[in-house]
Amino acid sequence: MSDIDDEVRGELTRLRESIDNIDAAVVHMLAERFKCTQQVGRLKAQHQLPPADPAREARQITRLRQLAESAHLDPAFAEKLLNFIIAEVIRHHETIASETVTGDGAGGR
Repeated sequence: MSDIDDEVRGELTRLRESIDNIDAAVVHMLAERFKCTQQVGRLKAQHQLPPADPAREARQITRLRQLAESAHLDPAFAEKLLNFIIAEVIRHHETIASETVTGDGAGGR
């Protein structure tokens, strides 16, 4: 990269700093989302509800695909991302449910 014009190098640096800031925001937003889904998992466990809710997941996928389209983002990519997140949420809910059943204290967190 040593033969790159200083103006181009400056623009690359500026854009990459923006990307880094956006990545940090995405991580923080995901952390907030998972805090909420952990609360949902505890509520489901307390009331013996199943960890997964396929109808809700389908609605969310449809909604996210529409949001992606309006944001000029590939809807298939958005769906893959949401499916990845949903799988992690369900895994958390299953863990919370098993801890609640065995009395490992998930209800007190």
